[in-house]
Amino acid sequence: MNSSLKNKYSESIKAKAKDLGFLSCGISKAEFLEEEAPRLEKWLKEKRNGEMKYMENHFDKRLDPRILFEGCKSVVSLLVNYFPAEKQKDPEAPIVSTYAFGEDYHFVIKRKLNELLLFIQSEIGEVNGRIFVDSAPVMDKAWAKKSGLGWIGKNSNLISNKNGSFFFIGELLMDVELEYDTEIKDYCGTCTRCIDACPTGAIIQPQVVDGSKCISYFTIELKDAIPQQMKGQFENRMFGCDICQEVCPWNRFSKPHSESAFLPHADLLEMTKLQWQNISKEAFNVLFKNSAVKRTKYSGLKRNIEFLD
Repeated sequence: MNSSLKNKYSESIKAKAKDLGFLSCGISKAEFLEEEAPRLEKWLKEKRNGEMKYMENHFDKRLDPRILFEGCKSVVSLLVNYFPAEKQKDPEAPIVSTYAFGEDYHFVIKRKLNELLLFIQSEIGEVNGRIFVDSAPVMDKAWAKKSGLGWIGKNSNLISNKNGSFFFIGELLMDVELEYDTEIKDYCGTCTRCIDACPTGAIIQPQVVDGSKCISYFTIELKDAIPQQMKGQFENRMFGCDICQEVCPWNRFSKPHSESAFLPHADLLEMTKLQWQNISKEAFNVLFKNSAVKRTKYSGLKRNIEFLD
């Protein structure tokens, strides 16, 4: 495919992505992630994944999408804003991470990506593609960085100098060559607010998070009892944690999303501390129908709430 066609198709993909409500779209060449390989190997060797054993699987596929999807030539990375317009009302209520306010993002983004893939196939012709949303061995932040959508902050999140970091990342792997974007510089500078603010000391050095110390790990991933030595360190977080994002200066550029699927159940923001402490399984199922909070189950959320007392 000649360069003018590659450019034309890349531009049309980005225009369609915008129409579908994606925040940003960037495209990178499918290749081996040379920079990430030794970092991932070291992180796993040091057991920073805790009980998240799935992180140890498919090492080669994580680092090379051409192994994951034969014939892959391009990685299209897409961002979806989830920054909420409103927060929980009761300042003493246990806190739910804002990413889990509405419908589970996996479902929402996959619907959008399917629409985008159908558009690409109608535009270009015979193109094979695979969709990924945080549920397969794809290093989404690394690919988004390669495609110029942001840089990896000291809290290991992707940060955009236009939109902050309150967004999800999805990928579309395709067997067609396109026009590729270039990386942007790291704008964190000497700032260490995220490192200083992390209550459990999970950010052990810039861009390296010990997953086994993160509040999100304890409240979502860990299935056993939360270690007693963590008592009093969660800053009232009962599901996930946004602290390292909340203190990041770049999130002054975050704007409320316009995705109706991400709006919380009407009662969620109104719940008081006492109501959370007494939440029934029925209320849990109503509040979090099709929500990412279902991942921790009712018993897990109750465990988390009780741990905060």
